[in-house]
Amino acid sequence: MLKEFKDFAFKGNMVDLAVGVIIGGAFGKVITSIVNDLIMPLVGLLIGKVKFNDLFISLNGKHYDTLKDAVAASAPTFNYGQFISTFLDFLIVAFVIFLVIKQLSKFRKKEEPKEKTVTSKSCPHCLSEIPVQATRCKFCTSELSSGTAVSGSIQ
Repeated sequence: MLKEFKDFAFKGNMVDLAVGVIIGGAFGKVITSIVNDLIMPLVGLLIGKVKFNDLFISLNGKHYDTLKDAVAASAPTFNYGQFISTFLDFLIVAFVIFLVIKQLSKFRKKEEPKEKTVTSKSCPHCLSEIPVQATRCKFCTSELSSGTAVSGSIQ
């Protein structure tokens, strides 16, 4: 059982997946920082010098100056500023992943088509498909000459 686990855990695909998850996590933190520290302050400036993540609606009818005040008062809030920020995070990550995959598909070697080998031919008497090496048809039992035409069927 230990050997099976070792084979599973250290296969190339599993290690590649682990590296991808780690890099993806770090990449997500970078994108979150870009959104929260660079993009959202600019958006907040454009909509009236507001800290974008502090945009919320208090659901208990009372007014709070900041989201921090509402949370301290245990008020239910609708945090649309944080949602928009998180959604923008997602859009940027999805767009960057799209671009990376698009570029990788360009760089990936296109597989050359394998030569197709003919493995069957038609019996000239009954037109059934038979192996190329056959000297007698298994359907009509006719003897086949070595020069029997090949049908081009591929299996």
